[in-house]
Amino acid sequence: MATRHVSVLLKETLQALAIRPGGLYVDGTCGGGGHAAGILDASSPDGRLLALDADPAALARARERLEPFGARVTLIHRSFAELERVAREHGFEAVDGILLDLGLSSDQLADLARGFSFSSAGLDMRFDSTQGQPASSLVNELDADELADLLYRYGEERASRRIARAMVAARPIESAQQLADVIAKAVGGRRGRLHPATQTFQALRIAVNDELRVLETALPQCVGLLKPGGRLAIITFHSLEDRIVKNFYRTESRDCICPPEQPICICGHRARVKLLANKPVEPSSAEVADNPRARSARLRAVERL
Repeated sequence: MATRHVSVLLKETLQALAIRPGGLYVDGTCGGGGHAAGILDASSPDGRLLALDADPAALARARERLEPFGARVTLIHRSFAELERVAREHGFEAVDGILLDLGLSSDQLADLARGFSFSSAGLDMRFDSTQGQPASSLVNELDADELADLLYRYGEERASRRIARAMVAARPIESAQQLADVIAKAVGGRRGRLHPATQTFQALRIAVNDELRVLETALPQCVGLLKPGGRLAIITFHSLEDRIVKNFYRTESRDCICPPEQPICICGHRARVKLLANKPVEPSSAEVADNPRARSARLRAVERL
């Protein structure tokens, strides 16, 4: 079960985490195991890694790839929304670094039964098929207004109402390929490099997996698990995720978060992290040429005070 996935911003991520031999690290989104392998290599001979993923198929691929590292890696089938509890259960109570890579893997896109790609025969989109509703339920059961609101909120899709009406008219929609065709007919041709269904698919995937709430739930847990000097690195792939991460980092790097009109600080907030850079790290043109899916990646990192 070899992985096809190419890890994005691998060198930059390892640098941001400042990996050291013997350190304790957490990869909350193990995926194909590329970043995990890099962390284990850089922390050798005795560094340890706790690796989580909500997708059991991804975890199986990672287990195969990381087998040479033996007992240095612990793989757990769990969402990173439960990061703090899982970490403490496995002895990772004060760690040197945590990574969250929020992108879809090439393996997930290549699995035509899952519904992540425009040519899929399925329409599920769940990372863990034992949890929640598949995308097909949303597509075929929500009314046009509910669909339009979902597409606008999670996909920032300006043609959300037109697309929602077309989806309702085309029911039942039974595959991602059928859905992509419905959207393309509703809004016309490609938008530059992007397929016209890109933002709708993003919105459905985010809704099905409750991705924004999971991220907001996990961020304070990540900071709480870091030891002083430990680092948190997060790779985002769209503006909604990046905005959540940027605003969280900004808040946690300030001593006072009172509104500007408040003359005296009454919040009692104290900075817990320091920003490692004011702007995100983006992939080089060479990396994008080799891996076009990297083009929207943004890496932001902080260090625990």
